[in-house]
Amino acid sequence: MRRSAAEHETTEIAFVRRTPLAPQPPPKTMTGALGWLRANLLSTPLNVALTVGVALLLAFAVPELVRFLIVDAVWTGEGRDACLESVQHREIGACWPFIWERLPYFIYGSYPIPERWRVDLFFAMLAVAIAWLMWLDAPRRDLGVFYAFVVLPICAYVLLHGVAAFGLPVVDTVLWGGVLVTLVVASVGIACSLPLGIMLALGRRSRMPAVRLLSTVFIEFVRGVPLITVLFMASVMLPLFVPQYLEPDKLLRALIGIALFASAYMAEVVRAGLQAIPRGQYEGAMAIGLRYWAMMRLVILPQALRITIPNIVNTYIGLFKDTTLVFIVGIFDFLRTIEVARIDPKWATPVTSTTGYAVAAIFYLVFCYGMSRYSRAVEARLAAGESR
Repeated sequence: MRRSAAEHETTEIAFVRRTPLAPQPPPKTMTGALGWLRANLLSTPLNVALTVGVALLLAFAVPELVRFLIVDAVWTGEGRDACLESVQHREIGACWPFIWERLPYFIYGSYPIPERWRVDLFFAMLAVAIAWLMWLDAPRRDLGVFYAFVVLPICAYVLLHGVAAFGLPVVDTVLWGGVLVTLVVASVGIACSLPLGIMLALGRRSRMPAVRLLSTVFIEFVRGVPLITVLFMASVMLPLFVPQYLEPDKLLRALIGIALFASAYMAEVVRAGLQAIPRGQYEGAMAIGLRYWAMMRLVILPQALRITIPNIVNTYIGLFKDTTLVFIVGIFDFLRTIEVARIDPKWATPVTSTTGYAVAAIFYLVFCYGMSRYSRAVEARLAAGESR
């Protein structure tokens, strides 16, 4: 049977849309605040449970902190009567008049009042150095490094200790205290620990047996004892190795002890970064004719330090908090000045100590959190060009 011509005709069927659809918005549950919550806090049952637990903890703690520090706090007054419940006939929170009155002592310690402008100038110069180094797009950062590691230490010594030839009376370090001591000890420890740690890490990986043995013994010995022991050794034993007329003062001994202690921990952090560098990087650097120190400076160390940024900053944060241990050898850091001020009979109230420690907690939280956030920003910047 022959088919008709109509049966042989082919009907054109279009399966592809000739004009594209208009762009459609993403689901509301995947964008905005709801999308962020779903991706970061509610992505799995475990995350949901953790989120609920943290929310309950914050709901319990935050209102109490706000009540104590702000709502029920006493903001003005003279003496302990302003912060006594029996006098105020209400529940008392933080005693801020105590903080306002003793704030100069918390900052300067017993530094002579007429000379405190020198401390203020040091704080300003330190802030400039930190801003210059931390601002990644700052002009002439090479000059910033010279200013921070050469100019600033010299000026700090002249300003804080005093030089009679410059018309600045000498202020013995036993009068230093408060925030001044905390920042000086932390700054010296942070500035010295990284270069010393790099040298110790390279020494521990050295092919020269004597250098490797000395570096290993130093690192393991310092890491094997607590910081308090190192401070005692620096304070008691260090003077035994130098003539009496060259004997360093108490603060300098603590600075040396903390710098050596932090450098031992930093050495292991840097060594971990060095071990993470592939062997090909070393071979490539040697293949183009780079000598050992040029290879380390230009190829290996930049990569190793970038890998270990979180650990380096973690060591810095621990060092900043460990500065409170200098009170063991009779140095009045910020926390120690609070402890001394809180026993003043003029401010003997049930909330005085809590207020002082709350201020100390805020102080250390601000500095430590700031270092943490900056390290995150540096990590993000250095990883921006990496392919994932």
